[in-house]
Amino acid sequence: MGHGSLLKNFLIQIAILGAQVIGRAFSKALRQELQYSQTATQSGKTTARTVQADRVAGMSLQEAKQILNISAEESIDVEKLKAKYDYLFKINDKTKGGSFYLQSKIYRANERIEQELKSREREEEEGISKNRKKTKETTKTNDSAD
Repeated sequence: MGHGSLLKNFLIQIAILGAQVIGRAFSKALRQELQYSQTATQSGKTTARTVQADRVAGMSLQEAKQILNISAEESIDVEKLKAKYDYLFKINDKTKGGSFYLQSKIYRANERIEQELKSREREEEEGISKNRKKTKETTKTNDSAD
């Protein structure tokens, strides 16, 4: 073989290796982009759900917590929520010199927080059922492999 033939083979090998490296990098970038896209879609769904809930109740979750005197970082406990709602609703009773306007705000705040709790329950149930499906699929795949 001549020097021209060796050079030609060498250049072909370099081209093949370069294509493999670029292919791997492209594949990795594509997987990352897909992962980022899925994460953004999921957070977008959560945001859209929150906006919809705010629109239906007429107030944000933060505003509802402020009205019922629940701190922003405090977890929402159903019993505590009911106790705060009952107390604030009773002391603002119009027959006791309270305000119907404040009572309605308290009612809407309670409604908004209950809506949030139900939404979280649904999300947890959906997450659990998705995990069950994945577990079943993994089990089927593992059983098939045996």
